[in-house]
Amino acid sequence: MINADDIYKIGTLTRTHGVRGELAFHFTDDVWDRTEADYVFIILDGLPVPFFFEEWRFRSDTVALVKFEDVDDIHTAERLVGADVCFPKELTPTDIDADELTWRHFTGFEVWQHDECIGTVRDVLDQTANVLLDVEAPDGSSILIPAHEDFIVGADHRQRRLTADIPTDLLNLNKS
Repeated sequence: MINADDIYKIGTLTRTHGVRGELAFHFTDDVWDRTEADYVFIILDGLPVPFFFEEWRFRSDTVALVKFEDVDDIHTAERLVGADVCFPKELTPTDIDADELTWRHFTGFEVWQHDECIGTVRDVLDQTANVLLDVEAPDGSSILIPAHEDFIVGADHRQRRLTADIPTDLLNLNKS
């Protein structure tokens, strides 16, 4: 049986599209397309349920229209709206070409420093020249970390972890 530690969130089903059972999928990671996966997990009543793709097409950099097997009408699709979509860690590629990645790829990654989890990347603020990672700390506060090689020194794509080397003063300065 699959458990929560074996999967990670890659997006949410936000609305239906048409009457054939298609859904708008707002994603933070297009790993299912890069690995050509046949399925994803949708969280229903707190449990991960596998759903197999019938087809999909991209609408933008962050939205795809998806059609799952056995979801053939708008009424069935409506039951899935608002559900989180997750991907199995074991299918996540480890040989990722860093030149193809953007900082948005790291949304949902945990940030670790000195064997301590300082939080999870919940958003990437890239509207200015200095990209910031918006990290949610365990206490719910927000920490802004500059997305720079001096501070983010490693990445484990399978475990969805970033290794950081951030000065303590910087961490304490921008907690909100």
